[in-house]
Amino acid sequence: MANTQNYQDNTPASTNVQTLKNPTPVAKTVDSQSVLKRLQSELMSLMMGGDPGISAFPTEDNIFCWKGTITGSKETVFEGTEYKLSLSFPTDYPFKSPKVKFETACFHPNVDVYGNICLDILQDKWSSAYDVRTILLSIQSLLGEPNTSSPLNTQAAALWCNQEEYRKMVQKLYKPAV
Repeated sequence: MANTQNYQDNTPASTNVQTLKNPTPVAKTVDSQSVLKRLQSELMSLMMGGDPGISAFPTEDNIFCWKGTITGSKETVFEGTEYKLSLSFPTDYPFKSPKVKFETACFHPNVDVYGNICLDILQDKWSSAYDVRTILLSIQSLLGEPNTSSPLNTQAAALWCNQEEYRKMVQKLYKPAV
């Protein structure tokens, strides 16, 4: 009987009541099957969409890692260029944005030497309503319309106002795949 009394003294009832009043919040979880279905649906939509200058496909057997391609839009200094991108989707996609990087060197105010991209929809403005198509079109648009007030590459941002010199730099650095 003494053992029972000691046990009761070590676990006051107020602890149990407090736990019930303030339960630990449950994190939002994503079913891996729903992520898989979402990515498969986005792949099909992208393939059927026919948007000019953008494409993306999973690498080998991993639906969470994609390789993308964007071409520079007409009438921009990037016209005629083609860039390879990597897209890595988190397990809680679409609630978290994918990591997107340029694999091809890109001289751009919002792209650093490692291929990292400064684009609001990939960071603080991410929404689960966005998809791979939206991301690729946004990056393609960013090529011709950079945010020079928030550069990752200050040299590119400084040169941006001189489009003729900028075009020469892009052509010098860009070497198309043979």
